[in-house]
Amino acid sequence: MRSDLAAIAAVVLWGSLASLAVALDSIPPLLMTGIGLVIGSIISLPVSKFQVKALLPTKKVMLVGVYGLLGYHAALFAGLQNAPSVQANLVNYLWPVLVVVLAPLFIKTSKLTASHIVAAVIGFSGASLAILSGAELVSGFAFGYVYAGIAALVFSSYSLMTKRLEKSPTAAVGGYCFVAGVLAILMHFIFEQPTLIDGNQWVWLLALGLGPLGASFYLWDYALKNGPAQRVGTIAFFTPVISTALLLLTTGQQLSITLAAAAVLILVAAVFGSRVNN
Repeated sequence: MRSDLAAIAAVVLWGSLASLAVALDSIPPLLMTGIGLVIGSIISLPVSKFQVKALLPTKKVMLVGVYGLLGYHAALFAGLQNAPSVQANLVNYLWPVLVVVLAPLFIKTSKLTASHIVAAVIGFSGASLAILSGAELVSGFAFGYVYAGIAALVFSSYSLMTKRLEKSPTAAVGGYCFVAGVLAILMHFIFEQPTLIDGNQWVWLLALGLGPLGASFYLWDYALKNGPAQRVGTIAFFTPVISTALLLLTTGQQLSITLAAAAVLILVAAVFGSRVNN
């Protein structure tokens, strides 16, 4: 199924998102978000065949897109910078659970089954364990977990609203990527301290923009518009496994028993969540 393949490709790209963000942790969240999204918007030019209407279809589509991409990444990057990165990243990955659980609120044909409820309970239990394992590193609750939780809520609701905008072209992703990116950069100069970006950081920013902040969203948009939202959402459950493994390698953090249990619970949640009627 093409929608499944598109979702899997997006998941692989998202697996690198947190590691790239940590490598760029000296860059303020809004600035990182803005530059990454502007770079990602370039992909839409050949996709749209350079047609303005495809890039900027309606105000509704633009508002949903800016809300999702700007809100999610600003919150996620703030979370990764204000809490242990591996743990905050696992909290962020409650969003696939929320896609499954919240689907009936956004899509009339979606139903919440017992398997979905079990998946949600297991997923939230895994996130709780992740926070507890992070407390071992920061000696208490880090506010970054709140940002990570907000990121999960924003991206899950954005994904479900995208499903309701099936008639909007996938190229529109590039349009609201660009608008969201420009807004984030403007907000950076208002709310954050200006910073200089060196040559090596620009290379990482380019990778961030073309991959997890670029191609992934076009693939995800296609998957949601051409496949069942809950099925697509459950594929994303495997993102934290890839992402956590890469983060452990890049940060040098050891895999504690509590953290391992958190990751396993989130993976098990994927199994229960995938039991949907398509």
